[in-house]
Amino acid sequence: MAAKKSDATDAICALPSCSSSRRWSYDVFLSFRGEDTRKNFTDHLYFALKDAGINAFRDDNELRRGKDIATELVRAIQDSRVSLIVFSRNYAASKWCLEELVKIMECQRTAQHVVLPIFYNVDPSDVRKQTGTFAEAFSKHEERFAAEMDKVLRWRAALTQAANLSGWDLTSAEDGYEAKIVKKIVKEILSHLNNTPLNVTIYPVGIDSRLQEMNLLLNVGLNNVRIIGICAMGGMGKTTIAKAIYNQFFHNFEGKSFLANVREISKQPNGQIRLQQQLLFDILRTKKMRVSNVDRGINVIKERLCNRRVLVVLDDIDQLEQLNALAGKHDWFGFGSRIIITTRDVHLLKEIEVDDIYMVRELNHDESLELFCWHAFRKSHPKEDYVELSKDVMDYCKGLPLALEVLGSFLFHRCVPEWKSALDKLKKIPPDQIQKKLRISFDALEDDKEKDIFLDIACFFIGMDKDYVVKILDACGFFAEIGISVLICRSLLTINKYNELTMHDLLRDMGREIVREESPKQPEHCSRLWFYDDVVDVLAKHKGTQSIEGLILNLPTLNEVHLSTEAFSKMQKLRLLQLNYVRLSGSYDHFSKELRWLCWHGFPLKFIPNGFHVENLVAIDLQYSNLRQVWKETKFLGKLKVLNLSHSHYLTNTPNFLQFPTLEKLILIDCTRMVEVHPSIGHLDRLVLLNMRDCKHLKNLPRSICMLKCLEIIDLSGCSQIEKLPEDLGEMEALIQLLANGTAIRQIPASIVRLTNLRNLSLCGCKGLPSSTLASVFWSWVSSRKTSNFTSLLPASLQGLSSLTTLSLDNCNLLDEAIPKDFGSLFSLRFLNLRGNNFCSLPASISNLPKLRFLSLDHCTRLQSLPDLPTSLRFLYAINCTSLERLLNLSRFERMPELFLMNCHKLVEIPGLEKLESIGTIRMEGCNNLANPFKDNLLQGWSGSAEGSIFLPGDEIPNWFSHQCMGSSLSFQVPPSLGCKLKGFNLSVVYASDINIVIPVPLKATDPYPSVTVIVKTNGLDWIHMPTFFEVPIPPPDLDLTWVGHLPHSMFGNQLDSGNQVEVVVDLGYGLKVKKCGVHLVYDQDERISQSESDGGELIMYNSTSNKTAIVAAHDEGVSEHQARSKVKRDRNDDDDEGGPSHGWFDKDQHPKRFRYQAGSSMNINEE
Repeated sequence: MAAKKSDATDAICALPSCSSSRRWSYDVFLSFRGEDTRKNFTDHLYFALKDAGINAFRDDNELRRGKDIATELVRAIQDSRVSLIVFSRNYAASKWCLEELVKIMECQRTAQHVVLPIFYNVDPSDVRKQTGTFAEAFSKHEERFAAEMDKVLRWRAALTQAANLSGWDLTSAEDGYEAKIVKKIVKEILSHLNNTPLNVTIYPVGIDSRLQEMNLLLNVGLNNVRIIGICAMGGMGKTTIAKAIYNQFFHNFEGKSFLANVREISKQPNGQIRLQQQLLFDILRTKKMRVSNVDRGINVIKERLCNRRVLVVLDDIDQLEQLNALAGKHDWFGFGSRIIITTRDVHLLKEIEVDDIYMVRELNHDESLELFCWHAFRKSHPKEDYVELSKDVMDYCKGLPLALEVLGSFLFHRCVPEWKSALDKLKKIPPDQIQKKLRISFDALEDDKEKDIFLDIACFFIGMDKDYVVKILDACGFFAEIGISVLICRSLLTINKYNELTMHDLLRDMGREIVREESPKQPEHCSRLWFYDDVVDVLAKHKGTQSIEGLILNLPTLNEVHLSTEAFSKMQKLRLLQLNYVRLSGSYDHFSKELRWLCWHGFPLKFIPNGFHVENLVAIDLQYSNLRQVWKETKFLGKLKVLNLSHSHYLTNTPNFLQFPTLEKLILIDCTRMVEVHPSIGHLDRLVLLNMRDCKHLKNLPRSICMLKCLEIIDLSGCSQIEKLPEDLGEMEALIQLLANGTAIRQIPASIVRLTNLRNLSLCGCKGLPSSTLASVFWSWVSSRKTSNFTSLLPASLQGLSSLTTLSLDNCNLLDEAIPKDFGSLFSLRFLNLRGNNFCSLPASISNLPKLRFLSLDHCTRLQSLPDLPTSLRFLYAINCTSLERLLNLSRFERMPELFLMNCHKLVEIPGLEKLESIGTIRMEGCNNLANPFKDNLLQGWSGSAEGSIFLPGDEIPNWFSHQCMGSSLSFQVPPSLGCKLKGFNLSVVYASDINIVIPVPLKATDPYPSVTVIVKTNGLDWIHMPTFFEVPIPPPDLDLTWVGHLPHSMFGNQLDSGNQVEVVVDLGYGLKVKKCGVHLVYDQDERISQSESDGGELIMYNSTSNKTAIVAAHDEGVSEHQARSKVKRDRNDDDDEGGPSHGWFDKDQHPKRFRYQAGSSMNINEE
């Protein structure tokens, strides 16, 4: 997390090379003795430089007047990037030459001035030591300037310094030819001039963090050739990042080239050849090679660059042939080379097999606001009257740098009414400058069908399931699967983790603007209508035309809008139609026969009229309809794939499914009066999904459902009157998920063991079954014999469920005899939910589950002990297990699981916990019976070894904390290590509740979270670490708490070294006041602290870094589950890399959320 900076200078997080470079008047300043070389060597050199396009300064007028060096010459030296000093026999005889030299060497020290000496018929040693003719000259100077010997000493020092630099000795010239030396000098000068940093941007906000991420991908230290792609939509800053990377690293390479605007140049005549020539010239620094054709250019590049370590940036690539012409293979370049490609098309990068792809992320809110404010206000924050308006711009731009810059510059120096007017305009007409940039990707699409797909999605389908949309667009003849893939590759579209189609709001607006431009003043002639005013106007005035292919109108649930079906009579090409909560009068045969998608939430009629042309429909979505039955007469829909009638509360029966044989998804959620599913459902050979969740009056399913060989998911959760499933359930060989939570099912059919593909079985809340016979829920799969026979039969029976990964039996009144004695056969099981049951113990065989990751035993109030659990376990929950006395020994775990053990009143200890260095999450509020030796061992085992932190009552910082200070911050210098390795430091903080602030419990999402900031100042950098807490204990008004935390050395980039200055700032957030803090440096040789040094306090909480958090609490009162739910937060993305359960007994409504102590990544910020 980046630190905020208040003033203008600090707010620009730029490398020095990111923003600007000095403007020079000359490339080269020539210093020479005229009488020695003016008419020979220096003259040849001057014109060779001029021929090479190098702007050189030489004093032609012999401006040597008076005592001092001419002002013009001083200015010329200062305004030159390079000085060439031609040392000749009589150079030191001229005091003006020596004064020039002193000034040149001064500029070298202070202004990054490059100095290159040339020894023309003089021995470098004579110059360095002032011997030979140089000794003779200085003998005269010392005599003449006897009263100014300091000046003579400066001359001598300047000569010695200059002669020690690398240069050219003409006494050893190749074959005695000066021309060859001149050629080499010109080449060297060109290489130095090519070291000019690129201009990046005036306000490089957010650049630093992105450079750090790119640096990890480039890995410049490795000697292999790496090709890295930078990919994003237009306007995201790809070129800016590439320039900044180029500036940061080009000094480290033998050759470098930044080829800008490759896409545009390639379109020009011989454009690719020109780019090849520019690449060769940039790197070889010779006269531009003539390349006859692209193939010849490829060969030259491979021949001349294969042994050179180069840095090449190819900016704005959009065709594979461009890459093939410039950087087709890794072996074209020498070891250690880095090739960077910016593009909008990720597929191009994959085609040439780049080593890594950096997907540029949008600016976050703080970065967006800062960048916008620099352009709109010329400072890092908005003016007081513009704060809310600035936030509106943030919402519009959605982190797109181009939009922030364009709008910020446009709104600069404008008044509030002008801002408001501009924002109103943005809602309908996006800025042209932004649109032109974004439209490049759209115009580059070669297939009109791909353009149609993009426009359809931009106008109608954002946020919808990708597979659903593919079915609709395929029916329109668009080949949507490959088309969407192309759009994704071109950075025009993304798919989120829920498989929903998403795109940046400005890309959406760009697509809609393209449609609007089809007929700006007559929307009825546009191909797609989505804007409310336009749609209502067209429908109300019957202005529809054949141009309209798609239309959406979303009205509120209660509205007074009355329209006629006749408005659709001229829309004969209408493919896509959404009319949510729209009421129409008239004949439905006015609708187009070309309809492929009909979405009409709140459909007002009791049945679909016969005249409605539905024969070509692929998807029908009539959620919240008024339907009593779907059709009065039989309708054949031979193309229908998705039928969604959810929340149709008056619908009692399904239609006859023989009418739509191609149906793949049937969704009837919350059809509360549904009592019967038509037996013809068994003929839906392509049905994949059947969702009848919360159909509360449905009592059974027809046996024909077992004929569905393609069905993968059945969801009957909330069908509270279903008591049994069809006996032939095992015939549904493709079934993956069976969800029947909250049903009245009394027995699972024995045939279920034949479901070899079943991965998720959830029967939470099946309380209709008595506890004494609930075993049959599980074991009727095998036999109806008594429990005594289960042991011999289970292995064979459970082997059939070889794919089962999630088993949820939450609140099913399970007793001990209902739990299988051998879980080992479920070798794929990863998630096991047994919450709220009545068993006293678990079978020992649970330890044989090799893949078990999650085990939930919350509210199992009779549970007394746990057996050894598999070491694969990562999350164990046993909240309110009030009889639990013993827990497994953790010493054999390589990585300790998260443990949630709140209100386990009888729990005494957790063996082995103190020995673990890899700590997960432990919460033990309300565990009042914890033994003191256990707490002592935990503190001693933790301190100085494992990462993490502990909260305990008390107001004293342990006396072994060597640095202590009152208040919320302290500074210290890291002392010498005396041969011991520094592992990090422990931080102790004493805090209390602020009596002047009422702390809400639970905290709201908007309340500030507690934070700790640690700044390590080292080597000119600030390493900032800001771990973020999502919860800390709130002490009562009369109690102080002490937090002891450990921050490892690695957290600060291993920069926590002797002599470094460290500053620690602690802010525990809303309503908590830090009283004092202390630091104890931890070395390898540290002894363990004793409990007496920690003031003997009871442990409250244990928080560890990264994704590791723990609480060890001992309050007098237990912690309610409501409190646990309200206090803790945790991102499930931190779960095991194989993912969490697909249906959630970890959902927020079933289990308290976890919170975490998140290690913010360390970062460096250049000191100004």
